[in-house]
Amino acid sequence: MRTFLHKYLTVIDRFIIKKYLGTFVFTLMIFLVISVIFDISEHLDNFLGKNASLNEIVFKYYAGFIPFYLNLLSPLINFLAVIFFTAKMANQTEIVPILTSRASFNRFLRPYFIASTLIFLVSFFANVYLIPFTNRLKIEFENANFFANDDPAKKEVHIQLDKNTFVYLDSYDPQLKVGYSFQLEKFDGDELKMKLTSPTISFDSVKTKWKINSPTIRKVDGLKESITYNGPAIDTVLDMRPVDFEVHDNVTNNIYGAYSLSALNAGIKREQTRGTGALTDMVFEKYRRFVEPLSSYVLAFIGVAISSRKVRGGVGLPLGIGIFICFTFIVVNRFAFVFAVKGGFSPMIAVFIPNTIFGILGYYLIKKAPK
Repeated sequence: MRTFLHKYLTVIDRFIIKKYLGTFVFTLMIFLVISVIFDISEHLDNFLGKNASLNEIVFKYYAGFIPFYLNLLSPLINFLAVIFFTAKMANQTEIVPILTSRASFNRFLRPYFIASTLIFLVSFFANVYLIPFTNRLKIEFENANFFANDDPAKKEVHIQLDKNTFVYLDSYDPQLKVGYSFQLEKFDGDELKMKLTSPTISFDSVKTKWKINSPTIRKVDGLKESITYNGPAIDTVLDMRPVDFEVHDNVTNNIYGAYSLSALNAGIKREQTRGTGALTDMVFEKYRRFVEPLSSYVLAFIGVAISSRKVRGGVGLPLGIGIFICFTFIVVNRFAFVFAVKGGFSPMIAVFIPNTIFGILGYYLIKKAPK
């Protein structure tokens, strides 16, 4: 391995990569420690009030919390790390000798590209495989310890179970697993064949069946109709689950971030028929996992472009510009999600918006960077 590195990487390459990754890891650890300390102080009552064991706190909650926030912070920490050590090199006049020794600016960018690729690969693996698993651990712990205080129930939910079957539920109690004012309609084309109404419907988690209480069934056969009032309770299997009637904020709870890729694909396929309103969130989450790691390249090259020139004031000015760009990137990223969910944008287009905008900015800054 050492022979390979010495053969294909020069001393300058190894120096920059070491500085890059060292600064990135060190800064990321500092932010992580601060995040954990603040999170402990915020949730200490939950830990003590519910008598959660230390093993559960460490290996369930923080086993999910730490990977999620490491991955969430890594693009921005990557950006700040590049600005910090590159501006320091420029301030110490270490970049000028490199560019005046017959090395082009593009050649100077090579070690940055290599280090960014390593960060991209780790982030990609975490997004697609690791984070969904660790998020499940965290969400299970949060649900068991009542971290969420808002009413998690949806109101007036319409679901299409298959081509001819539609259901409606006025409200749902997630604690009792009981729904109120239930309706089920079956059609043959545009013609109504059967309508079932019930004051309550309950879910049996052991049998994984729904119990329809005191149903009123109206059957239509051409001009003939028959109605059965307050019939006996019906145990039946319906293609719906209690989770379909619960509110999940994918920004704060990251519920779809706990789905494996196969589960996410299956959920998307199911939602295309059922229409519970979760399709856009799920599609956005799927594309986000593949596209978001590309920000490792985009932000790294912007960082090099704005910090490779020696300026008065040393590291302060490039770092200040970098922090401003960080906040702008976060705002654009959040707006992209809102555009997809509320604005009717295609999730595929929305998820590319931040990297596209800042990619164009990075290309312009690289062209204008001192050569």
